[in-house]
Amino acid sequence: MGHGHHIEVKQEQFVFSPKAKRFSMILMVLGLIFAGLGIANLGGHEESHIAKTEVTAHEGTNHGEDHAAVAHEEHANVDTEAFGPRMEFHPLDKPANTRIWANLMIAGYFFLMISLVALMWYAIQYIANAGWSVGIKRIPEAIMTFIPVPFVVLLIALFMGKNDIYHWAHYEHLGLKPSDAGYDPILVGKSGFLNSTMLFVFPSVLVVIWYVLMRKLRSLSAAEDNATKGDVSFFRKSVQFSAAFAVIFGFTISVIAWLLIMSVDAHWYSTIFGFYNFVTHWVTMITIMAFFVAYIKKEGYLGFVTNEHMHDLGKFMFAFTVFWAYLWLSQYLLIWYAQIPEEMSYYQIRFENYKFNFLLNFAMCFCIPFLGLLMRSAKRNRYVLAIIGSIMILGHYHDVWLMVFPGVFGSGMQFGFLELGTFLLFAGVFTFWVFTALTKRGLVAVNHPYLDESAHHDVGV
Repeated sequence: MGHGHHIEVKQEQFVFSPKAKRFSMILMVLGLIFAGLGIANLGGHEESHIAKTEVTAHEGTNHGEDHAAVAHEEHANVDTEAFGPRMEFHPLDKPANTRIWANLMIAGYFFLMISLVALMWYAIQYIANAGWSVGIKRIPEAIMTFIPVPFVVLLIALFMGKNDIYHWAHYEHLGLKPSDAGYDPILVGKSGFLNSTMLFVFPSVLVVIWYVLMRKLRSLSAAEDNATKGDVSFFRKSVQFSAAFAVIFGFTISVIAWLLIMSVDAHWYSTIFGFYNFVTHWVTMITIMAFFVAYIKKEGYLGFVTNEHMHDLGKFMFAFTVFWAYLWLSQYLLIWYAQIPEEMSYYQIRFENYKFNFLLNFAMCFCIPFLGLLMRSAKRNRYVLAIIGSIMILGHYHDVWLMVFPGVFGSGMQFGFLELGTFLLFAGVFTFWVFTALTKRGLVAVNHPYLDESAHHDVGV
């Protein structure tokens, strides 16, 4: 349904205002302060479990049982309940700095995924011939340029802390034989995929491929801006490259989630884990995109972008919040119903030892957004979207934290100053980067064939 009148659309140049710069800097400073407080309060043993293993190994083969005790985290089956076996966790002591590397790994992974799903969003708009989103296409274009920054941080965190984050990475250096105490046939069976070479090479190759396709789509967008009015050749090429990216990304993103996150609990696996990871970052990216659109509108840009566009973004936030909850509950219920010890271990430690975080995660990622965005008026109100969206973003970051920390440290950890500080620091850098990227191009895709459709967008209700 159109507006019924002509809307003049002109090119606009975004200016990174001092207020926006100040906001980004405040996030970074707060992040550094909280992270510093967290680092100052770090405790734990000074000696790594790797060092203890090396000492044990030098004591000779007569101490095989001691060797096995520090080989990797022990997850023993014990019948503590009438309805079936449970898992008893004996996680190893980790050096204090493991928490730093784990937090950097989480932040790098989270913001890398945000950047990648922004690219996927961009590609889907072309594949679907979507017209409504053309007016805001510069936002995902700017977000997807952030890909290299979190990936470099992720690689540094993995290089420094992989042996303490992943017990399979430590186990592969032990060289245990089937006759040795502590030999783990499950880890051996997965060693073709779970090994240090794959940990660095596979993600690097994939990210380079995705980044090259992103640069190609960006160059086609720039060429379209400089083309003559009515030239759709660059649009058609964008559709083709978007389709190529979507196929490659769709078949490979789950492997990254398996390798980087699911392998923290190396004895456990879920067939929907990769898709679940995609959806948790997908809804977060849409929320972040809504934030940027609302701010840019508030600053007087994109006059043809109306509440109709914000309403659609709000509907996407609401819809994928429900879809996230569907995946979350499906994975949980199937494992709860089957009562298979190898599967139960993942949820057992999170529900029994991290019950507050477990329930808080569901509240922040589903209950609050569902109730807050249920009304039509809420989806069109930028203040409501800002409040609910902030809870959603922090909730989904906490979701990734809950995927990692129990598997790395066992029980007893909390989302504290270091975790909040790392998130705020990266959020500040991310915000500064995206605002800077928005200044590099005009805000309006003036030669896009569907720009007029976007300017006259009306949800019809």
